[in-house]
Amino acid sequence: MVHSRSRRRLALAVPAALALTASLGFLPQTASAAVPPAATTRAADGPSLAYVVNTRTDHRTLASVQRAITRNGGSVVASYDRIGVIVVHSANPDFGRQMRAVRGVQSAGATRTAPLTAAGTTDEGAVQVLSKAQAAKITQRATAGEEPLEADQWDLRSIGADKAAKIDPGSRSVTVGVIDTGVDDTHPDIAPNFSASQSANCVSGKADTTYGAWRPADADHYHGTHVAGEIAAARNGIGVAGVAPGVKVASITVAQPDSTQLFYPESVVCAFVFAADHGIEVTNNSYYVDPWMYNCMDDPDQRAIVDAVNRAQLYAQRKGTLNVASAGNSNDDLDSHALVDDSSPDDSTATTRTVDPHECFDVPTQLPGVVTVSAVGVKDAKSYYSSYGQGVVDVAGPGGDKYQIPDTPSKNGRILSTLPGGQYGFLQGTSMASPHVAGVAALLKSAHPHATPAQLQALLKAQADNPGCPAEPYDGNGDGVVDATCVGGKRVNGFYGFGVVDALRAVK
Repeated sequence: MVHSRSRRRLALAVPAALALTASLGFLPQTASAAVPPAATTRAADGPSLAYVVNTRTDHRTLASVQRAITRNGGSVVASYDRIGVIVVHSANPDFGRQMRAVRGVQSAGATRTAPLTAAGTTDEGAVQVLSKAQAAKITQRATAGEEPLEADQWDLRSIGADKAAKIDPGSRSVTVGVIDTGVDDTHPDIAPNFSASQSANCVSGKADTTYGAWRPADADHYHGTHVAGEIAAARNGIGVAGVAPGVKVASITVAQPDSTQLFYPESVVCAFVFAADHGIEVTNNSYYVDPWMYNCMDDPDQRAIVDAVNRAQLYAQRKGTLNVASAGNSNDDLDSHALVDDSSPDDSTATTRTVDPHECFDVPTQLPGVVTVSAVGVKDAKSYYSSYGQGVVDVAGPGGDKYQIPDTPSKNGRILSTLPGGQYGFLQGTSMASPHVAGVAALLKSAHPHATPAQLQALLKAQADNPGCPAEPYDGNGDGVVDATCVGGKRVNGFYGFGVVDALRAVK
């Protein structure tokens, strides 16, 4: 079961403080994972950990750094030479410090605090699997032209996706990559639109394209399948429909296959590079990179994580990929100056710390050029759990809210979508809001095939409808306590950014 804090189970541009090195702004056009022959490491001095070593991208520097990795007791798992990111395993407890002193290394650090022999997503709360009785009740309300379970998909109607599908369901030349826990491509609502050639397993930090490697490890790894259905479940007379039922969807698995389902940095680096190199137009990122909810720039390990993931996602943007990410489920104001993080590191023993979100970043959602998405319920009001922030949130999408009750057969304010094994179920979270936005982005890319990621982001903002800050103090859960403060005006504000996306406008 995924943790409730995560966007899995769970920004526009970041402040200037994120500029780690000049290399963040200048990435080559291609990246490939070149794995050198296995190196002989010195005797282990401690538990084996994973690291990222970030360097200049010239051949001489890369070769020199790889020799230093071997000297200092590391073995290379994958080297993404064009962006200067090297994934390493080492049992040398001083490996990170020693590598930071190597000429040409711009940052280096451990990507986890637990050993490799030990073992996060952003949906809020447990999945509610749809029973046969519930499905029968919903199906009775289906009208002509609707999918059998569409009567419960208030989210599609709220952004005009049901009407948009009749005009343009999206192009088969557009693929949305689901960077997540894996996608069950055998699900009857996903199989018609699944792209196996653009799918992989990146858990190790190196892409595994073996057939089926992209699938979830078990039924508990349901998150990615739910997300995929929200984006592109086919209109085929079965189950539900997606926002963009005519586009393709791919699976890039990054979650650990055990019960932790953690999303480590090296896996996410691999995923962004793979998406870019395999022609994926949009990625959906409903998670934050573990083990830190916020990565602080004054910590060398966390700084290296930000550097590595940022290089990879910027590379994807330069190759034409728009990256969409969830804002988080902590009801945090990402434009504040003091947030309490009591869940990090989540792979060992968490401690309580106060962080400044202008210096400590939620990755990938606060990285430059990434579309940051907050969540709304059926009333187009901010979901009680959704993080927010003026100048951070770009747009909003339906993520569900158990306190905002729709007039549907189930009266369930969460989002209904696909689950592994041909099932369906309800989830809520910014994890669910992000794929709605990714689906609308796919519709826009279908209508504007030559649009760049920056142009697509501008189109997303232009077609959004902003409800404006609430007139009354915001009390999302109705307990009489003000839960958040909306800053901004009708055009753009901290709750909704430029507004809630509109699929119908996207295709007109």
